Amino acid sequence: MTVGDSPIEGTFPPAGPPTSGGSVAAGAGTRPLRIAALVKQIPKFEDMRLGPDGRLVRDGLQLHMNDYCRRGVRAGCDLAVATGGTLTAITLGPDSADTVLREAILCGADGGLHVTGREFAGSDTLATARALAAALDATGPWDLVLCGRNSVDADTGQVPAQVAELLGVPLLTGVREVAVDGDAEPDRLLSALLEHDDEWLRVETGLPAVVSCAERLCDPCKVKEPEAWATVDGSLIRRIGAGDLGDGPWGAAASPTTVGDVRVLEVERAAERLDAVDGGAIDGAIDRVLEVLVERGALVADDRGPVDEVARPSGPGDGGDVIVLGEPGRPRPTAELLGAAAGLAEALGGRTVLTVDVVDDWEALSGQGADRVLRHAGTTSAAEVAHVVAEPLGARPPWAVLAPGTAWGREVAARLAVRLGAGLTGDAVGLEARDGRLVALKPAFGGRMVAEIACTSATQMATVRAGVLPLLRPRPTGPFAADRLPPLDRPPVVREVDRRRDDDSDLLANAGVVVSIGQGVDPGDLGAIEALAGRLGAELCATRKVTDAGWMPRARQVGITGHSIAPRLCIAIGTSGRFNHTVGLRGAGTVVGINPDPDCELWDWCDVGLVADWQDALEPLVDAIVAAAGPS
Repeated sequence: MTVGDSPIEGTFPPAGPPTSGGSVAAGAGTRPLRIAALVKQIPKFEDMRLGPDGRLVRDGLQLHMNDYCRRGVRAGCDLAVATGGTLTAITLGPDSADTVLREAILCGADGGLHVTGREFAGSDTLATARALAAALDATGPWDLVLCGRNSVDADTGQVPAQVAELLGVPLLTGVREVAVDGDAEPDRLLSALLEHDDEWLRVETGLPAVVSCAERLCDPCKVKEPEAWATVDGSLIRRIGAGDLGDGPWGAAASPTTVGDVRVLEVERAAERLDAVDGGAIDGAIDRVLEVLVERGALVADDRGPVDEVARPSGPGDGGDVIVLGEPGRPRPTAELLGAAAGLAEALGGRTVLTVDVVDDWEALSGQGADRVLRHAGTTSAAEVAHVVAEPLGARPPWAVLAPGTAWGREVAARLAVRLGAGLTGDAVGLEARDGRLVALKPAFGGRMVAEIACTSATQMATVRAGVLPLLRPRPTGPFAADRLPPLDRPPVVREVDRRRDDDSDLLANAGVVVSIGQGVDPGDLGAIEALAGRLGAELCATRKVTDAGWMPRARQVGITGHSIAPRLCIAIGTSGRFNHTVGLRGAGTVVGINPDPDCELWDWCDVGLVADWQDALEPLVDAIVAAAGPS
């Protein structure tokens, strides 16, 4: 890929996070852009099932374009039209995957590139990224590569970062607004607002670049009818085989991760429904809800504080290092990872090493599990941290590298996986050392499937979902080593203009009780609901429509394109119970629903539900819970 000889587009959005949708803009004087959109074909969640061999059954399964990829196609079309450029859709997959290219062409793409062949079968994220990067190199130069933020089936978010690392270009993750400036200096052509977990970042960089699209960047492209896909001129789609990309290896041979046991987690809900629309029936219905909560143990506060003590490795420490990538400003996930890393290090006779920018309390880090610290002071962006720590880790390959499952952690880990040639499991919910190897539990399809993932590479890597690992009691402090890594030898390629945090995503990830809010709640009532939730020690979460409307921060969104959480108790109000939201709460211990509609989908998803207005039922339910169990 090469940077063009003339700059590009429009005006930069005003300061602060947007209150509604995103934007895609290109200004006057922008030269035509050559844009690629990477798209993925995935099965629909509702139809997913496993065969006797433990593999996903694809025969008869309805397949479609990944939801986030639809934003990449639409944004690419808008920028291509605005600049007089072109958009080409690119996918990797079997012959049947050409349907996503046909749909992209119907939505405005100029053509498609289909990387296909049996050589690519069994590609994990790193092998996929290598094949896509090779295809981009072979068909370039490209000004801009657009991707979905992640695929909603696997939710790893690794491929965009790995493609960017392989191409040696900047990555902008979770772009909510983007503008290409025709009047900017050559090194500041692309301006964007990024949506990261509970933060907003305004950044600038040059082209070429890789951009992963947030859900609200633009409306998705969509042509659902298969009969329309068949009308696309096949000559607009070029097939690319392994022979066109070089010697490889490709596919399974290039994949440093392997999939072990896979199981489907079917969640059975009691689905008891109580009619309490008549105000006189509320008291009796709430009494029954309380009985259900007691029977299910939902009123017994789970101990989310410290449990076992952090392990202290014994022996000479030559079993290998377990590296923890500490994200700036997020001490809780770092402490969770350090405790897990210390346990792994003890099992293999190794040591725990933390990479971090600033150390506020050396004794606290030692107590949390760190035996050594590698400081990269002054270096905080994901790409820069990956660059700085890659050399020492490459010189002494660690046994494992663990990172938080945040936007920052995913990018650092994905870039490091490329540099180290390491297998990387994304969004793990459990870790263990088995026969000297790391086994990570990886959920997929919104938690409906869980697989054991192992790595064949010398260094094994995983990003870990916040809140799923226990916070351990600090161990007594002990011997400690520290090294300062050399600073970056070049200026950052992505310049941060502004950073703002509007929430703390750790609060929801670690919540024992949540109140889930749908669009049936008036935004003017949120203050009263928050006060009632506070009496239970509960956090608020929301459906996508609520966060789309700007009533609550996106960090509170739960569902397919939001967070997956596992509270002890969830009370859902104002929501119809649609799958797109409830899939993010599959791990909830007990679900109570309140809705006046006796025919909505919510009842199949609840353990016990009240057919009532939440305004009539929520406060007396909270009173009853507090009286029975006391404040959380």
